[in-house]
Amino acid sequence: MSHTDRWASKDVIGDDRRESDYPEVGAETGLRLMHRPSRTVGVVVSFTAGQRVVLQDEGGDLHDFRPHPGVLLLNGKPIELVAPAEPVSPTVQRTASGSVRATPARAVTAKASRIWVEGIHDAELIEKIWGDDLRGEGVVVEPLHGVDQLLERIAEFRPGRQRRLGVLVDHLIGGSKEFRIAARVADPNVLIVGHPYVDIWQAIKPQTIGIKQWPRVERDTAWKEGVIAAVGRQDDPGVFWRLILDRVSSYRDVETPLINSIEQLIDFVTAT
Repeated sequence: MSHTDRWASKDVIGDDRRESDYPEVGAETGLRLMHRPSRTVGVVVSFTAGQRVVLQDEGGDLHDFRPHPGVLLLNGKPIELVAPAEPVSPTVQRTASGSVRATPARAVTAKASRIWVEGIHDAELIEKIWGDDLRGEGVVVEPLHGVDQLLERIAEFRPGRQRRLGVLVDHLIGGSKEFRIAARVADPNVLIVGHPYVDIWQAIKPQTIGIKQWPRVERDTAWKEGVIAAVGRQDDPGVFWRLILDRVSSYRDVETPLINSIEQLIDFVTAT
């Protein structure tokens, strides 16, 4: 078990709200939360009121935190975790992201804030896992079709305090083209996060689609076409993507860096 009390002194950064301002949520076993300072995402496996909460991430690792009011996020919103009033009912329903499904569903007017992703495949994967959460918050996800014109698109969007913009970027690693473009954005109302994978396909766990690992593709070969050839198929990329997406049913089917990035974006664009 990893002990992460080093975060305790700065659990609620830049937030001066009173403890009573946070809604109380019962610490149900299996409730999916994010620890705000460390960005650790996991499900509740044990809870001692006012003392400890243990979260288990999707890789099976345990993380031990002090459950200070506001330090934990549920569906991107800070809460105060309290002892559950009664045992969890087996009828509790959860979304594909692991969040408690809101009932009854209600229509929500779309916010001015947006989440941008690089392509249609990114948008479809996010919709499949986080779609219920995003609709409940009134957040729209839009594909950029690449980040080459990101600075111009941001200027056209005109971000503001009530018009925040979150951007998910593929292959956001030091030295990459994407990293250099993102580094030029310095707007407090824009949050750019990403994942290390060449393409959103690679953010899906290979076991989900029945392979041991994603194939290595030579630089002079188009990545998607190279993957398809390496696994012995002759599909069009669009057709192969549908096969991949059909295998995805929840957040457990994708890699942790993607989960953490999407949770950060939802938190950021819904904070207004």
